[in-house]
Amino acid sequence: MKKSFYILAIILVSFYSCKTSNSTITKSDNPNATQNDTVRIANDELEYEVIIIDIGFSSWLASRAFPRGYHSQSYLENKNSLWINEWNNRVLQPFRYNPNLYEMTIAYDPNINYGYEVNYLIYNYLVYFQNTYKQKLFGYVPAR
Repeated sequence: MKKSFYILAIILVSFYSCKTSNSTITKSDNPNATQNDTVRIANDELEYEVIIIDIGFSSWLASRAFPRGYHSQSYLENKNSLWINEWNNRVLQPFRYNPNLYEMTIAYDPNINYGYEVNYLIYNYLVYFQNTYKQKLFGYVPAR
């Protein structure tokens, strides 16, 4: 069964069933690309995938993000839950918050174990988003 959820014109997160059993990470072919900058994380064992399309995110992730393993999975899950709840609240208030930034809700269920890679990618995108677009979703945001 295929489930898709779209988060912005710039970010696309889709969760769907896959058929292979390995995690994969794909970045755009051109490391200096500024258009169609895409990062894809597929955790096929858990049947979830995250695709983020945002100009500059791929290079930010490679150069400025905390390395994998720096935060625990439970830390990433907790931050993602808080930030995504606030994100979804802002989507519902288009006259108060920029509807070009908050176009669609993010379907993130804290009761589902998405795995480390999926949570790592979402966490880092939300750090990137908050710092790049001068938004503060909730609590402390690392100035990376």
